[in-house]
Amino acid sequence: MIYIATHKAFDVPDIKDYMPLQVGAYNKETLGFLQDNIGENISCKNQNYCELTGLYWIWKNVDDAYKGLVHYRRYFGKSNLSCNINDIYSYDEMVSFLKNADIILPYVEHFKQNAEEEILIHCCTPEIFAKLKSIVKEKYPEYVNDFNDVFSNNKCTLFNMFFCKKKLFDSYCEWLFDILFEMEKYVDLTQLDEYQKRLYGFLSERLLNVWVKHNNLKAKHLNIINIEMGFWQRIQLIRRRITNQIIFMISKW
Repeated sequence: MIYIATHKAFDVPDIKDYMPLQVGAYNKETLGFLQDNIGENISCKNQNYCELTGLYWIWKNVDDAYKGLVHYRRYFGKSNLSCNINDIYSYDEMVSFLKNADIILPYVEHFKQNAEEEILIHCCTPEIFAKLKSIVKEKYPEYVNDFNDVFSNNKCTLFNMFFCKKKLFDSYCEWLFDILFEMEKYVDLTQLDEYQKRLYGFLSERLLNVWVKHNNLKAKHLNIINIEMGFWQRIQLIRRRITNQIIFMISKW
């Protein structure tokens, strides 16, 4: 099953084996979808974990052979320029891609800066990033070189969207949430603004890249269909990505 994380009502694409999942459902009015506050869950942490409360719920409560997560407005599809739900890949197509890959990921995003500089500008403080690095070093020292490689580069997949076999899915979640729950012991979220308080969702976007790299996984990168984004907005997004890559390359000369 591929789960569609959502915090609001939306027109659900009629695609077999795609299931809407209300994230952050704890103490919220039901949307009529499956909710992440049943079974074993961290739904109450949604303000800081974003779609990760859905990811955690899938990990702990779903036993499918293949598991994946997309968003109510973002899906794996045939073109970054499309907003047509008919261009969303079916579940069977996603499974077929795994014949030649270990994991399905979004396209690679390019930043003007390296990933460490980028996350410090937008998402967290130097102290928080240093604590993240120290926790990875303490709990998973074999990951440190890959952590450094990912955060010194300007290329990264985002959105916390992926699709893979259950064993890999669960392995990643075990690693990720072990790190993030440890971070909670040290981070004072009251010192962050409302955007930065989505901290753990932002950190996990980057950490997925570290995990994939360390485990030498063969990734298939797919386009992302954003059904809420207009054509010219998508053109601007692609132009920005190209421009960022050029700026980064020039900065390294």
